[in-house]
Amino acid sequence: MERREKSSRLIIILFICFFIWILLQFLAPLALPQGSVNDLTGFVGLADNEDQIENMPAPWGSIYGCGDRLCHQKEHRSFILNDNQMPFCVRCVAIWLGLAIGLASMIFYKIELNGKFLLVILFGLIPIAIDGLGQHFELWESTNLVRFITGLLVGIVCGIAIGLIIDESREIFRSKKIEK
Repeated sequence: MERREKSSRLIIILFICFFIWILLQFLAPLALPQGSVNDLTGFVGLADNEDQIENMPAPWGSIYGCGDRLCHQKEHRSFILNDNQMPFCVRCVAIWLGLAIGLASMIFYKIELNGKFLLVILFGLIPIAIDGLGQHFELWESTNLVRFITGLLVGIVCGIAIGLIIDESREIFRSKKIEK
């Protein structure tokens, strides 16, 4: 890992987008009336909470709508702010936060895609796989702290991977441009 001389605009733009997205997730329950959003438990891929979400003012309804479709939103696996359930569960919030952190690190550092980084990817993915499978097969019920840590690890690794893909794509594009 070496200090980056010049940051990629695309990495900066993606970081800003993820940063704003995670900020909006924390602001949503704070902006709504206290105790007005509770038990959004549902299924991933379905809009199960439209009755609660449709009357929310913009942009909060859109944020909760994304959570409704992309997350199970189990209440006991979610942060509660302002006596309101957050739009995403703890693990999903941590993944979004990790994506922003991973991209932020790619603004300042250039990471080489090599065997060491592949080990970092494994280190970041294995804990969430173990925890998720253990919960799925009802071997244990994970805690929100474990969900947060495993989600954060995955998010950071994925944010860095997105930055690496952008860097590698730029290098390929530059080398093809030079060949012409």
